[in-house]
Amino acid sequence: VQLQASGGGLVQAGGSLRLSCAGSGRTFSSYAVGWFRQAPGKERDFVSIISWSGGSTYYADSVKGRFTVSRDNAKNTVYLQMNSLKPEDTAVYYCAARTDSCSGYGCSIVGSYDYWGQGTQVTVSS
Repeated sequence: VQLQASGGGLVQAGGSLRLSCAGSGRTFSSYAVGWFRQAPGKERDFVSIISWSGGSTYYADSVKGRFTVSRDNAKNTVYLQMNSLKPEDTAVYYCAARTDSCSGYGCSIVGSYDYWGQGTQVTVSS
């Protein structure tokens, strides 16, 4: 599976962006897909995950209520709608796919994902 994230950019605080993660391969719809972000000098942090069917989602506390993850398996694409953006949301955002299921903290472990896309930069100005 190959993943490609896009949709990043520069936005003012309070604004919105929608990131996309396009996957290749006929089996993309069988993978859970997570979003992570990494700010300069910091570790890569978990943001959100969506199950293969889209029926289950999970969010980091820092983005809960502001970000929404969704997917369109017909288009092999996962989306991350980001609203009410804050300067602390500034980071490179990555999407990643995993073959196994997870729950809670287990979904936040970087090393538990099998495939990664390149990042897309999100910059939120104050």
